[in-house]
Amino acid sequence: MLQLDRLTYAQAGFQLTADWSAPPGSRIAIMGPSGAGKSTLLSIIAGFLAPSAGKLRWMGVDLTTVSPGERPLTILFQDQNLFPHLSVSQNLGLGLRPDLRLTSPERDKVDVALARVGLTGLGARRPAELSGGQASRAALARALLRARPILLLDEPFAALGPALRAEMLALVRDVAEATGALVLMVTHDPQDALSLQGMTAFVAEGIVQAPIPTAELMAHPAPAVRAYLGRT
Repeated sequence: MLQLDRLTYAQAGFQLTADWSAPPGSRIAIMGPSGAGKSTLLSIIAGFLAPSAGKLRWMGVDLTTVSPGERPLTILFQDQNLFPHLSVSQNLGLGLRPDLRLTSPERDKVDVALARVGLTGLGARRPAELSGGQASRAALARALLRARPILLLDEPFAALGPALRAEMLALVRDVAEATGALVLMVTHDPQDALSLQGMTAFVAEGIVQAPIPTAELMAHPAPAVRAYLGRT
């Protein structure tokens, strides 16, 4: 269980509060106006920002003061976090061993992960030689290898077209099901939230609302959500 226990971040006139929990395996879109605090929430959970008050717990363990590298999560940004001087296989290998001294079984795991996301035979390429969609697949393959129980996505597919975004979101669902990960995904696009086939936590006026089923949110939007969607 991920618990955001009266978690608050305050700085320079900005305040964000979240007070809810989500069980393992949940798929949650984080949606709201620009500047509302969506990426800030992910940065707090990842450990890049320290909360001003409250607690962050995973399965009862307090993560509030745990360093980012020690937290049980993987985070993907829009730039996909791929190192340009390494091959695709090496980038994936970092998910298993930071020193890249992979054993033969570990190299086999990399090949299996590449095949799982449709990148068979592309392991020797550098990230610059990949298309945007292929880079997204490589980043997800690394998340699959890391198999951390929490997967944070900060608009990693924003630069892709609608069809390719839908394909990547289907792949996210596959990775989540394969690893049992809880997924939190920042998005501006209601269709992306629907494609995640889970819940949505709407962010507005300094509050991250408790997640509710996305279909329900869209069918019966609160005033702030209605305004965001442009509905009269």
